[in-house]
Amino acid sequence: MKELIGRLTGAYGPSGREDEVRRLIAGELEGHVDGCRTDALGNLIAWKGGPGPRIMLAAHMDEIGFMVTHVDENGFARYAVVGSMDHQVLLGQRVVFPGGRMGVIGSERVEKPEEMKHEKLFIDAGAGAGVGVGDVAVFHRPLEESGCRLVAKAMDDRVGCAILVEVGRRLTSAPNQVFLVFTAQEEVGLRGARTSAYGIGPDCGVAVDVTDTGDTPKARTMEVSLGKGPAVKVMDTYLMCHPGVRRALEESAAAAGTPFQREVLERGGTDAGAIAVTREGVPAGVVSIPTRYIHTPSEMVDYADVEGAVALLLAFVSRPLDLS
Repeated sequence: MKELIGRLTGAYGPSGREDEVRRLIAGELEGHVDGCRTDALGNLIAWKGGPGPRIMLAAHMDEIGFMVTHVDENGFARYAVVGSMDHQVLLGQRVVFPGGRMGVIGSERVEKPEEMKHEKLFIDAGAGAGVGVGDVAVFHRPLEESGCRLVAKAMDDRVGCAILVEVGRRLTSAPNQVFLVFTAQEEVGLRGARTSAYGIGPDCGVAVDVTDTGDTPKARTMEVSLGKGPAVKVMDTYLMCHPGVRRALEESAAAAGTPFQREVLERGGTDAGAIAVTREGVPAGVVSIPTRYIHTPSEMVDYADVEGAVALLLAFVSRPLDLS
């Protein structure tokens, strides 16, 4: 999967402009699923499996970005953030616009570090760049390997997309109807998950996304580390995970022989938060990939955790759905 993760993370796809990512994923799934369609919001929905309960697995295609709000005569562009990111990691970073036009994030002069805010930053795209209001740039960083660790921009959540693609490839038969949903606009409000879940009407939903870790020096205390397996979420800001879904995911990890961790995320959420409150409610849970430096140009995962998530999910969808 490493080559696929590299292509997915390298693709351009901020919220609302996921076309390139969607085309890439659709090509990878061709011949491996029973059907595939794109809905009105831009979600890619693929399906395969038996006549049993509907299981929806969701990973979002979009990444954070910078939408141009003003450009002066010298090509310095002011921006609004698409999604969320810390301004402290931005100075000097390279970004890319559709078509490959590059820019560098610069700053006005500030007297004190605390004065450094998004309002003080700009994208230097060069005079005559053809960059205009409404254009969106994303980080420009290739995938790098460091031992068992993979580092790239947009690992959130292209690594989840890669996992679902691999599940689609490896799944040969299942008693359940499995829907692999690659959602749009998660970073700006879980929008694609809400509409796609409404259309599918799943009996169970599982989001596959990244989560923070507590394994760096003086990190916020959290029982999630890189290299100790995928995490099964218990709670986040938007979701109290359904006990039956959580139990089924943990049992699937044991059946697959893959280690797992339990995750309590105090700040943040995933597509599962929207899936759970669709229609009259959907039992929902999350499989999380431990990730360092989320929403920076250098998001880091451990490849063993990625493989473990594939094994866990394959075991989950291959068994009769029992949430009792």
